[in-house]
Amino acid sequence: MWSFARCLPSGSRLSPGVWTWSCRAFAQGPGPALSFSDGKAFRLKSGWEVARGLLIFRLCSVPSLVRNSDKLLSVSRRLLGRRLFEWGMRGSVYGQFVAGETLPEIQACMERLARLGIRPMLAVPIEEDLGESKSGERWYEQNEEIMMKCVDLSSAGGDRPMMQLKITALMSADLCKVLSVCLSDPSQRAALSPQRIVSIMEGQDPALPFLSDEQNRHLQTAVRRLSHVGKHAKAKRVRVLVDAEYTYVNPALSLVTMAMMAQCNTDEPWIWNTYQCYLKDSYKNLTQDLHTAESLGLCFGVKLVRGAYMDKERKLAKEKGYSDPIQPDWTATNRSYQRSLDRLLQLIARDGAKHNLIIASHNEESVLHAAQRYIEEALSATMLPGEEV
Repeated sequence: MWSFARCLPSGSRLSPGVWTWSCRAFAQGPGPALSFSDGKAFRLKSGWEVARGLLIFRLCSVPSLVRNSDKLLSVSRRLLGRRLFEWGMRGSVYGQFVAGETLPEIQACMERLARLGIRPMLAVPIEEDLGESKSGERWYEQNEEIMMKCVDLSSAGGDRPMMQLKITALMSADLCKVLSVCLSDPSQRAALSPQRIVSIMEGQDPALPFLSDEQNRHLQTAVRRLSHVGKHAKAKRVRVLVDAEYTYVNPALSLVTMAMMAQCNTDEPWIWNTYQCYLKDSYKNLTQDLHTAESLGLCFGVKLVRGAYMDKERKLAKEKGYSDPIQPDWTATNRSYQRSLDRLLQLIARDGAKHNLIIASHNEESVLHAAQRYIEEALSATMLPGEEV
């Protein structure tokens, strides 16, 4: 993933340890070309781990294995037994993608990465889907404790530490869907502003009339959990990247994320939102949120992704009889991604302290486009009258 800001401290890294730009270099032109030729990124891994990674990525590119992965895991677990299955997973897929099972293991992994100049970003993969509401509040409270510890762990991650967060780890997905439906109703949407959610976070607002007593109680405790995590992250100088999830909960996720921004993003973009460019409404949603942030005088951070829920989104649209929310093809997704990227880079070129961006993409074309556009925007921002690029 690539991270961009208009004006960074000298030596700040804009990619995972292989390309650096500073404010001074910015005024003089682009930094050195991106290169993996020195093999520095591989020094962390043994020969076996590199070979394992290549094998796993090759297997993940086989469609039939991906489609039947759940079934294959279930059969393997029955045939091998729990202990042998877990041993095999730790040495293969789990070991490839997971930093550790405990906080000390994660800390050790982060320290190894830091020694190579690679800045890690802790992702907390706890989330909930519809119908999975936990009994009582204890599950969400435990997740809050985990998030607070992850903030502390991330704060030791060097310059500009970051972590990822899923709202449904702290708030019921069922309530998020209810709020998303309410946001689609003009008569209720006015009562669901970021400022209203902030007042609920701070215990200054009565219950929402269109929610039940139980829903109001959960909303109040959930947004206060999010507020605690956001404020703790700001105090520890950790940027929190809030993940997008499914379209039926995303409006509510954006609402509470904007409320967290209203509490924390007055001086720097500590809370960021995620925009899924494979959705047809992605650019419109980004534009609306940019306008809201500007009207509230907030700094704005964005994680720009393509998306990860295509099959389920299309299946639900077909089952429920509503319009497919996904872009019609790969080319349309690319156009959407680059349109949003260009808009954000223009803002960053004007004020990178106020606007930050992470380009989360496995697509080489998008990364190269971003690098070229950033160079152009940077140079145009520093040109004198009469100069040409």
